[in-house]
Amino acid sequence: MTEPEQRQTLDAAELGAYFALIEVGSLVRHAVEQQLRDVGDLSYVQFQLLATLGDAPGGDRRMTELADGVVISRSGLTYQVGLLEKVGLVVRRPAVDDDRGVTVALTRAGRARLAEVFPGHVALLRELVFDAIGPADVADLGRVLGRVRDHMRTVPPRSAKPRRRPPRSAD
Repeated sequence: MTEPEQRQTLDAAELGAYFALIEVGSLVRHAVEQQLRDVGDLSYVQFQLLATLGDAPGGDRRMTELADGVVISRSGLTYQVGLLEKVGLVVRRPAVDDDRGVTVALTRAGRARLAEVFPGHVALLRELVFDAIGPADVADLGRVLGRVRDHMRTVPPRSAKPRRRPPRSAD
């Protein structure tokens, strides 16, 4: 098999790793989504947004940073932030350094909701993932997935790409 042909196929080990990755991702996401709904009435994406804001200095981020961080479209982010804002978990406000920019900030109620869901979230992750592997495997998993993530993040974020506009009619 020539080099280009090898690049277009996956060997058994690569295929096995890929299928394990997507299956683990699906199983974890399903269980986490259920826990977040049951305990905090949050979707997975809403939790990601709140947790990202909770980790941010000052508890706020620009909309584009949020979209890139949680890998969601601009319109999807606007919709999810609107839902969170409606129930008082976040607020939107103009960016102080850019008249066109918008920031999203976590409210006191948003912090309380995170505090409500985090203990069960951590317990679930420990049960599903970390109890199944030892500390050395956790370090290896973090290192390997971190390299893959960093490689994938070398592509410009979606919010930095120009928006597609439909062609204008020649009326």
